[in-house]
Amino acid sequence: MKFIKLFWQRLTRPSKAAVGIVLFMGFAGGLLFWGAFSTGMSATNTEAFCSGCHAPIVEEIKETVHYANRTGVRAVCADCHVPHEWGDKIVRKVQASKELFAHFVLGTIETPEKFEQRRGHLAEREWARMKANDSQECRNCHQFEFMDFSEQSNTSAAQHSTRLASGEKTCIDCHKGIAHKLPSMHGVEGW
Repeated sequence: MKFIKLFWQRLTRPSKAAVGIVLFMGFAGGLLFWGAFSTGMSATNTEAFCSGCHAPIVEEIKETVHYANRTGVRAVCADCHVPHEWGDKIVRKVQASKELFAHFVLGTIETPEKFEQRRGHLAEREWARMKANDSQECRNCHQFEFMDFSEQSNTSAAQHSTRLASGEKTCIDCHKGIAHKLPSMHGVEGW
C-alpha cells in the first residue's frame, strides 16, 4: 500500500528534471516523426514511386508537351495528381493509401491487362476529383489571369473567355487526355 502511495505522489508531483526530460523526449520524438513523415511524403511524390504501379501511364506522359517541350520544363506525376496545399495533400495521401492496398494486397492493377480493365474507372475518379477542386493542379501552372487569348485558336479563346471565366467549366471538362491516352469508356456510365 505504501508503494502505491509513493508511486502516486511521484506521478502527481514530478521533479523538474523529470518534466524536462519528458518534454525533451516529446520534442525529439516529434522532430523524428516529422522528419520521417516529410521524407515519406516526398518519396511518394516521385516519378519512380508512381511508376511502380502506374508504369504504362508514366510512359504515356513522355509523349506529351507536359514532359517534352521547347522550354525543358516538365511536369511529374505529383504536379497534376497531388494537391500542393498541405491539408489537401494529406487528404489525397490518405486516399492514395487505399490505392496501395488495392494494388499490393488485392492485386487489382498488378498486370497491364488488369490496369487497362480498371483504367476507365480510375480516370473517371480522377476527373471527378479535379472537377471538384476546380482543376486546381492545372491552375498551379496555367494561371487563367495571364492567358493570352490572342495566342489561342478562336474556339479555345471563346471557351476560355466565357465558360472558364464564368466558372461554368473547369480545365478538366475539356482537357481530358491532355497527358494520358483516353481510356476506352465502353460500359462506363455516362459514356
